[in-house]
Amino acid sequence: MSAGIVTDGPAIVAAISSRRRRFALRPTVAFAGAIFGFASLYLAAGAPTPLLFLFEQQWHFAAWILTVAFAAYAIGLVVALLVVGSLSDYVGRRPVLIGSLLVEFAAMLIFVFAPNIGWVIAARIIQGLATGAATSAFSAAVVELAPQKHRKLGAIVGGIAPAGGLGLGALLTGLAVQFTPAANAIVFSALAVIMVLGIVSTVLSTETVSRRPGAARALIPQASVPVAARREFAAAIPVHIAAWMLAALFMGLAPTIIRNIFHIDSGLINGATAFIEPAAAAVAGFVLGRLTARRTTVVGSAAVLLGTTIIVLAIAFGILPLLWIGGVIGGLGFGSSFSGALRTIAPLAEPHQRAGLFASVFLVAYLAFGVPAIIAGQLIALVGLLPTVIGYGVVILITAAIGLLAQSRAGRSIRAMELVPAS
Repeated sequence: MSAGIVTDGPAIVAAISSRRRRFALRPTVAFAGAIFGFASLYLAAGAPTPLLFLFEQQWHFAAWILTVAFAAYAIGLVVALLVVGSLSDYVGRRPVLIGSLLVEFAAMLIFVFAPNIGWVIAARIIQGLATGAATSAFSAAVVELAPQKHRKLGAIVGGIAPAGGLGLGALLTGLAVQFTPAANAIVFSALAVIMVLGIVSTVLSTETVSRRPGAARALIPQASVPVAARREFAAAIPVHIAAWMLAALFMGLAPTIIRNIFHIDSGLINGATAFIEPAAAAVAGFVLGRLTARRTTVVGSAAVLLGTTIIVLAIAFGILPLLWIGGVIGGLGFGSSFSGALRTIAPLAEPHQRAGLFASVFLVAYLAFGVPAIIAGQLIALVGLLPTVIGYGVVILITAAIGLLAQSRAGRSIRAMELVPAS
């Protein structure tokens, strides 16, 4: 009996492999599915923004808890990036992505049935853990699954999918808050279904990297940047900080700003305002995709600088349309600077280093996305909303200026190296 099983073993494995190949998605469809799965995580991440104010009205908690609920997601994401950010380089992309989407599905269910803000914060942390585990794997998978003629598109999408998902999630939830009586249940039930579709797509996609030893060692918290990418990684740090701090201003503080500075209480306005900046960021990646990676990053950093200046003036003088204009310009800067920086460093990593490198990039991004927002939330209680928001904007301006200088210096260094004759 056992001998027969042993004899038939290779045939069984071959049959399973054949069946898997039969149902595997075509390369173009798998590529689109990876983009869909990646964006869906950030769609879910942006969705709670207009709901947090609704929760405050229902459950009567302190205003500063809003920023904690917002930033709890970023904290969970950073932890996951540190622990499992490079795991898919060792065990493959699909196991990490399937597991992450299952955890994300569980977080959506917690949102649906959350009875108080404590459960919402728990759901945000779990959501952050799932997104952090999947982000670097999805970033790598999108590049690797892209058909040859779409390789550049894969790198661009890796930079804009997070921003586009965040903005669309906030807008759709704002619409649900404005026009339905059960926005929380509708939004997160729909997102739970979307996560199931993402799981199915991932299961039917082909694996893009081979398993290799070292998975246990990869779970030791660390940030991994290949030597060849370190110069560009360092030059991009202030660029990422400025861009993602600006994103957090719109995603985390916009509802508070709209109600307390512009004196408007509207789920639709909250969602639309949170949507503007990341939506413009998503568009920018495509519009500026024909520029060189360096030029895209520099143009984006300059736009972040200009957009933030306009936003600070809009808030200081209470001009809402000016805030939206600044959000569009700053969002264009966010999307182009982030996608440009990713396009610069992606070719500097070998395939087995790629997830670790993207994990390091998103670690910087989400520390900038979460930590300043928490600090701002505490400062609002101490010094007031208006001084806090203006001070927050000034920090973005200073950081964006440093990023421009760093990119200019990195560009000059590369040009100088290219002029040195090979020995």
